[in-house]
Amino acid sequence: MVEMYQKMLEIRYFEEKVFELYGQNLVPGTIHLYAGQEAVAVGVCANLRKDDYITSTHRGHGHCIAKGGQLGKIMAEILGKKTGYCKGKGGSMHIADFSLGMLGATAVVGAGIPIAAGAGLSIKLRGTSQVVACFFGEGASNQGTFHEGINVASVWTLPVVFVCENNLYAMGTRQSRVMAVENVADRAVAYGIPGAVVDGNDVIAVYEAAHEAVKRAREGKGPTLIECKTYRHKGHSRVDPATYRPKEEVEEWLKKDPIPRFKKKLLEQKVLTETVANKIEKDAIAAVEGAVKFALESPYPAPEEALEDVYA
Repeated sequence: MVEMYQKMLEIRYFEEKVFELYGQNLVPGTIHLYAGQEAVAVGVCANLRKDDYITSTHRGHGHCIAKGGQLGKIMAEILGKKTGYCKGKGGSMHIADFSLGMLGATAVVGAGIPIAAGAGLSIKLRGTSQVVACFFGEGASNQGTFHEGINVASVWTLPVVFVCENNLYAMGTRQSRVMAVENVADRAVAYGIPGAVVDGNDVIAVYEAAHEAVKRAREGKGPTLIECKTYRHKGHSRVDPATYRPKEEVEEWLKKDPIPRFKKKLLEQKVLTETVANKIEKDAIAAVEGAVKFALESPYPAPEEALEDVYA
């Protein structure tokens, strides 16, 4: 529980710093921040082994950190530096590290779903006990890849945990405008697999739901669809003011911030003291500042390196 709290803080402070660096024109391209959704990535990844896989999204910094990614290498990648996970060529939306089981983030909505099914098939063919956690937003659940990926995972009983991070808005479009069902997880019945709806701002609720799904996958019983109801604190991307969201709605969700909520629980259960909690917070801030220093001091790739590490 303490480790999960620490990891959630690292993600939050990391995203706040990325937001700041973008404002200083140090981040090429755009960014999609994970702040507010930390409980999902941390709750799921706390159940995974290092050799398990994850597939990520355009909002993927939190997934990479939760899976064990190094803050410095992630920050360097976002800043386009040579010391980043993809040598500065992937940027914010395309971080990957196979040694961590991080099969990559992708800017294409829903693209990680069939990739996760493919990774699940490889596990089944190799006969290992690994699992795949596939993260995607509720907007991706309206893509054809959602049906295709989950259908084949169901038919072939693949060890994939499909995790829908439902933050209510696909860019600026509210879920209720494009879906006739209330819950994405209700669609699980069409594939003959379990579907669960959990409070995505409660890291323990996420952890427990993922625990059952991961256990089921490891035992060869196939995929599960978990829908985590959550809320991003910022707009879709850095340049989105998110004026389409009602002020009252934003204020209500900010009261459900997963980090202070979890801290309160840890203090009440005497898992943490205020003194220890303060040290964890300071350590998380220091870790992020160290990552920024590493990234800023790192070199950019040379122009001729643009032709390296490509298929053709």
